[in-house]
Amino acid sequence: MMRKDNRHNIVRFEHLDIDYDRDSDALWAVMKYSGRPCMSLPLLDDFKQAQNIIANVMQPEHSTKPVKYLVLSSELPGVFNLGGDLAYFVQLIRERNRDALHDYAKACIDMLYQSMCGGDMPFTTIALVQGETLGGGFEAALSANVLIAERSAKFGFPETVFGMFPGMGAYNFLTRRLSPGLAKRIIASGKVYGATELFEMGVIDEVVPDGRGEEAVAEFIRHQQSRSLGFKALDRIVDHFNPIAYRELYDVIEIWVDTAMQLSDKNIRLMEYLVHAQEKRWCAQPAIQEESLMAG
Repeated sequence: MMRKDNRHNIVRFEHLDIDYDRDSDALWAVMKYSGRPCMSLPLLDDFKQAQNIIANVMQPEHSTKPVKYLVLSSELPGVFNLGGDLAYFVQLIRERNRDALHDYAKACIDMLYQSMCGGDMPFTTIALVQGETLGGGFEAALSANVLIAERSAKFGFPETVFGMFPGMGAYNFLTRRLSPGLAKRIIASGKVYGATELFEMGVIDEVVPDGRGEEAVAEFIRHQQSRSLGFKALDRIVDHFNPIAYRELYDVIEIWVDTAMQLSDKNIRLMEYLVHAQEKRWCAQPAIQEESLMAG
């Protein structure tokens, strides 16, 4: 993902960068991956630290110019986030470590709930998806107030393939945008959806040509700034008539953990197969790119 000249880094974690865009008063949370591009525990920990820092920066005594937008994106070309850390899930399920699996799920909903609420601060959250996003990555995108995707982006919930379901807010977030029946159909299908198809359903707010994602975010912000009062009021109406309580998300992860602990050995082997496929596809890319550069 190309960085803009008017953005400068505020905080640099191992798995997450926080940049500030002076022109749009926007913070960019940019996910970075050294291995499989998933919601790993280290990435979730970086999110937690970043959200705490952002909350402090937003306090009146520390802020001379208020941040109005928070944009979530990925640094890795071709992928936003492939979802939960399946290798970690398999390890914990085989060890019968329910508590650790529950802690992981809670860390996920803590991060997503903060994204949905904007950390109880007056700014709009935007997800920019440039590439593939699955499972928990899709949930992260849905938790934002606004979802912008490039045309070639792909979305899906593969969990039903191995006997699970997306338990970190998928149904809750989708039913803010769709009918409950259609939300259930999307989750249960295991299908990979294109950005245009989801836009037509009402899941995605805007689809833009490939390579134009960051420009589209900037244009969205420019458009909203001139009508900010109306958009903020609209967000309040959505929150009022389609609220999501933290307790709702927490109750779902209880069911999710119970379900995970009952998976058959066949289900677990399917999860391991998907992990190997992801590693083969994504973890080999840096080496391939390095070889190409050396050959050039």
